[in-house]
Amino acid sequence: MARNLINAEAISKQFGIAPLLSSVSLGISESERIGVVGRNGGGKSTLLRILAGIETPDSGRVTRASWAQIGFLHQKDLTASGESVREIVVGSKKTHEWASDAGVRTIFDGLFGGYSEEILDRPYASLSGGEKRRVGIAKLLIEPLDLVLLDEPTNHLDVEGVYWLSEHLRKRRELAVVVITHDRWFLDEISDRTWEVIAGDVEQYEGGYSSYVLAKAERAKQQAAEDARRNNLIRKELAWLRRGAPARTSKPKFRVDAANQLISQEPAPRNESELLNFAAHRLGNMVYEIHNARLTIGENVIIDTLNWNIAPGDRIAIIGFNGSGKTTLMRALAGTYRFAAGKFQVGMTVRAAFLSQHLEELDPSWRVIEAVEKVALRVELGDGREVTASSLCERLGFDFDGQQRLVRDLSGGERRRLQLTRLLMESPNVLLLDEPTNDFDVETLAALEDLLDSFAGVLIVISHDRYFIERSCNRYVGLLGDETLRDLPRGVDEYLERRELLRERTRSQVKERPISSAAEDRLVKKELAKVEKQMSKLSEERTLLLERQGKVIDDHEELMAIDSALKELESRITEIESKWLELSDKLE
Repeated sequence: MARNLINAEAISKQFGIAPLLSSVSLGISESERIGVVGRNGGGKSTLLRILAGIETPDSGRVTRASWAQIGFLHQKDLTASGESVREIVVGSKKTHEWASDAGVRTIFDGLFGGYSEEILDRPYASLSGGEKRRVGIAKLLIEPLDLVLLDEPTNHLDVEGVYWLSEHLRKRRELAVVVITHDRWFLDEISDRTWEVIAGDVEQYEGGYSSYVLAKAERAKQQAAEDARRNNLIRKELAWLRRGAPARTSKPKFRVDAANQLISQEPAPRNESELLNFAAHRLGNMVYEIHNARLTIGENVIIDTLNWNIAPGDRIAIIGFNGSGKTTLMRALAGTYRFAAGKFQVGMTVRAAFLSQHLEELDPSWRVIEAVEKVALRVELGDGREVTASSLCERLGFDFDGQQRLVRDLSGGERRRLQLTRLLMESPNVLLLDEPTNDFDVETLAALEDLLDSFAGVLIVISHDRYFIERSCNRYVGLLGDETLRDLPRGVDEYLERRELLRERTRSQVKERPISSAAEDRLVKKELAKVEKQMSKLSEERTLLLERQGKVIDDHEELMAIDSALKELESRITEIESKWLELSDKLE
């Protein structure tokens, strides 16, 4: 019988007027795998911090087994300054003390691409968001823990990173896991139970995300008490579980007969032929045509020869590892970055909207509804019906009270939703979305997917959220790191297979490659150290600018100046990172 690790009895927590948690009782046992879902701000992170002992409940009691070793991954990255990756991950341990452990080597291979002194000696402050996330995960996984509490572990990870983490956790069945994540594919892969934090309570379900959706739908059907909009979103999810790749028919712990009955009754979530006809009407015969194009970042070649036609109605996911050039390709399509060579044609009727990873700076004194109505009062999204600005806000999670909030009071996720809402109000016929799901909760993701189901135009998406791209797209292309853009008829699975074949081929070539001289290596290492100092300096500059940004939220002109400086700085960081990659390759 599995032993109890943590037990919470009648815990409550309140911030301000509304209680986040109200008399919640639950437990975690050995080897359990629990996924946590719920609205942003609903108390998920607070619950995990209370369970970890980082935060104290207002009332109730939490008991932890005295023998249990518990690790916690914060949603925000580590704040260590001046430390190296080595100091954070392995501390003062000698290399021979941990490098001889096969499990540790597996973690380094999966998260960092292998063990090297260059990786371990890099300053933590110089790392990107994705690299910092990998460092935090590695620090947890190499420790002998009984339970890990993970708050958004997949943030900033690419598709490969998410896949590796899911496989690693699945193999370590002795390790209990409680994870907050909006990545529904990841939830389905690792979870045996699901907690939904809602209205101050925690509702428990057997199985992963698919089971949760099915059980939620059955409860709504039996009780007939759910809000109509939420019921519709759940029905859409059912339809996709029936038809799409996210379905895990053997995984969910749910009554199979009930599930089949619920799913079989659902119509197709999108009328593909109707949307295609409407898109062709809006866009004509040509959207983008690219011939013999070359895409580069500095001296680093992303794609050598690109021939690519994008037609009306295409819904394309661009898949690639962090640093593969996905965003650069998207910027080239948006017209904010130029191909180094070749021919790039844009259709005469194309009206593109680009959601970048940089948040648009808005007047902090505006209210949400004001910021949206300044773009347009009404918009037709493609299903033949007009939507008001207020209605679109509501569909993307801004209720009446939320629409009256000031821009300055919005969180990062809320600002991103606002940015997306404003883009849609421009009535585009081409949507270019770069990581649109960042900081979205599961419910908002379902609402966004529902909205995109009615979008009659071209959709091109970059996202590490596998469930989202399999749900929203019907074509997949991949940047594999071999200077090509490849069609992927089988989607993410084919991408992962091709990447593994490419890595195997690279490893074979490295073995056959003549060893460079020690003198050459010393020169490269010297240049690499110089570049890393530059990276560290630029990172410090970015930190200072972000701190200034937080202090002058009421000064619109100052905010605009800081935003401009940040964009210029990001461009310099991209160039220096390309140089670092080039030098690192010479040492492999």
